[in-house]
Amino acid sequence: MTSVAEHVGVLIVGAGLSGVGAACHLRRAFPGRSLVVLEARDAVGGTWDLFRYPGIRSDSDMFTLGYRFRPWLGDKAIADGDSILSYVRETAAEYGIDRHIRFGHRVVRAEWSSERQRWTVTAQRTDTGESVVLTADFLFGCSGYYRYDRGYTPEFPGLDRFGGTVVHPQHWPEDLAVAGKRIVIIGSGATAVTLGPALARLGATVCMLQRSPSYILSAPARDDLADRLRTLLPAKAAYALARAKNIAVSTAIYQLCQRYPDRMRAWIRGWQERWLPAGYDIDTHFTPAYNPWDQRLCLVPNGDLFRAIRAGDLDMVTDRIDTFTETGVRLASGTELEADIVVTATGLDLLLFGGIELVVDDAVVDVPKAMAYKAMMLSEVPNFGYIMGYTNASWTLKADLVCEYVVRLLRYLDEHGYSSVTPVRDHSVGTTPFLPNFSAGYVLRAADRFPVAGDRKPWRLHMNYLRDIPAFRYGKIDDGALRFARAERREPLHVVN
Repeated sequence: MTSVAEHVGVLIVGAGLSGVGAACHLRRAFPGRSLVVLEARDAVGGTWDLFRYPGIRSDSDMFTLGYRFRPWLGDKAIADGDSILSYVRETAAEYGIDRHIRFGHRVVRAEWSSERQRWTVTAQRTDTGESVVLTADFLFGCSGYYRYDRGYTPEFPGLDRFGGTVVHPQHWPEDLAVAGKRIVIIGSGATAVTLGPALARLGATVCMLQRSPSYILSAPARDDLADRLRTLLPAKAAYALARAKNIAVSTAIYQLCQRYPDRMRAWIRGWQERWLPAGYDIDTHFTPAYNPWDQRLCLVPNGDLFRAIRAGDLDMVTDRIDTFTETGVRLASGTELEADIVVTATGLDLLLFGGIELVVDDAVVDVPKAMAYKAMMLSEVPNFGYIMGYTNASWTLKADLVCEYVVRLLRYLDEHGYSSVTPVRDHSVGTTPFLPNFSAGYVLRAADRFPVAGDRKPWRLHMNYLRDIPAFRYGKIDDGALRFARAERREPLHVVN
């Protein structure tokens, strides 16, 4: 006798913000369709369960980071990590998704068979090391785009002789005492600007050391309009209006930054001058060489970073590291920063699709040579979708749109009796980078790992939610770029749900 592998209609990889949202969309649209979520870790939440550093919070407002189908009812527009984690877990429980998650299952390989018209997915149990095999009609990658087992840390000269503690925010020790400690944070991105004020509030003496500055802007921790709407309207209506307002505002700011960078640079500087002490050296510490939104603009709730600087609880230093010493960091200028703890808030190490090896009809998929269809499928890879959020807006805005499109796509397959759909690359379409006009270091370091995008629809990537809505929510499914197929034969299946 031969055993028949468990079979599911949709197999979702990852139980974080994206995976839970995808499962909810599919469960609402297809209550009878079987689905399983495989999660490598032992908890729901993804990023929001992994990161535990002080002050961890969203860098987008929760009315756009929240799911379209489930209102954010918290009182903070810029929410702390624990609140976001609770929101994701409560969503999973409310929609029954938690019953479909298998924890400790790291997907390592997925093989598509055109003859069988299905995926064979191999996962490794993180507790026992054994392999588990399932088959699936559709594979949905929702694991984000960075490695969970390590962050990015450059090679710092002399690091081995430093006598203090070195910590990467991705692996924050639960028992790390910071009160009364001298802490140097290396970095200038969202993690660094979050950690700085949080550590100062915990009693540390904080110095933020940056090689080059970022654009940093204060944002209200609460949304006054949303609060007023909640007193006048039902929760869903108030949430929808607050969400629409924030989408419009964030889109307008991004577009203005792209079209009028000098004016927006001056506007940002004007706000910073209001927050910082008179005569503060904004040119050195808060004026990047690049234009606004060429990298992600950092938001600080109620200006907490600026408040810490103004109160004398946090120093900004813009310089390059010469070497670590026994007691701290010596800079290129010759200045030495003494430290008990050094925090390397130096970024992420990107890993597409959780490192899964994709195979189509015995040929390994070379992802960088593939072209991204709508930035959510790969050319010549059947029945595979993935979520890659916006770099200039909330991740969930794009995630929700991709999920809505996958629902429409699966309905189209059902209605027409198809078993698979494959984006077919048109080689007359020119190529562009997957993430154009975005110069963040973690993206540039991994640019050769991404698929390419095209120079025209539906292969072109838009970092614009309002432009994506027509294509994802209402656009024609059979747009000439997709090939559909029917199964010639079906083997016995052991369907799980």
